[in-house]
Amino acid sequence: MAKIQSEEMSYSADGVEMKAYIAWDSDVAGERPGVLVVHEWWGNNPYARRRADMLAALGYTGMALDMYGEGKVADNPDEAGGLMNGLLADLGTVRSRFTAALDVLKAHPTTDSGKSAAIGYCMGGGIVLHMARYGADLKAVGSFHGALPLGVAAEGEGAEMTARVAVYHGEDDVLIPGEAVTAFKAEMAKTGADCLFVPLPMALHGFSNPAATTNGEKYGLPLRFDERADNASWNHMQLVLESAFK
Repeated sequence: MAKIQSEEMSYSADGVEMKAYIAWDSDVAGERPGVLVVHEWWGNNPYARRRADMLAALGYTGMALDMYGEGKVADNPDEAGGLMNGLLADLGTVRSRFTAALDVLKAHPTTDSGKSAAIGYCMGGGIVLHMARYGADLKAVGSFHGALPLGVAAEGEGAEMTARVAVYHGEDDVLIPGEAVTAFKAEMAKTGADCLFVPLPMALHGFSNPAATTNGEKYGLPLRFDERADNASWNHMQLVLESAFK
């Protein structure tokens, strides 16, 4: 039985205070790989932190990072869209904030600084793909119903991809159009990336989040939680991490 310990941590990225949540199993001896969790457009909320706890229970140090700064969390899609669009308007800032969080994770006393990975959801899934495409020091990334266009580098940009990439995509996800899927797959083929693209039949956007169905109905969005897709993607990701860290 895991003994999960956690702490809130403040750190700085480009002069902005960021607020993260770090979790680990105190019964695991010594250093262990660290895995970042990049949140949905809602911000670093309890869902992202629960995933950090789940990673800790697997024997990793899990860190739910803050991409918006000051721990900002949205209460509705209008707020979430404003925060997300403001962040994604400057992808250099995205990379800087992610890298600052990665440095914090690597420096944590429970973490093996030579073994890092990242997983992300929706916006966060796109961000981990973006960081892999721009050569971040990661062994693996896992994208769950992610914003695939962020994984396609701008003309003349990008770097060698060293991370193993796993993409979990709902086949019925209407928020990520088919042309975005095609463009992402072409990008991975062009770079020669080690990419596992896992289509999940009947799954919609947000399939991993138990709150997705409620939010979809409340706000009229094509979101739905799918327990089978959630379990299948999470179990597959565990194998990817084990393979990347061995």
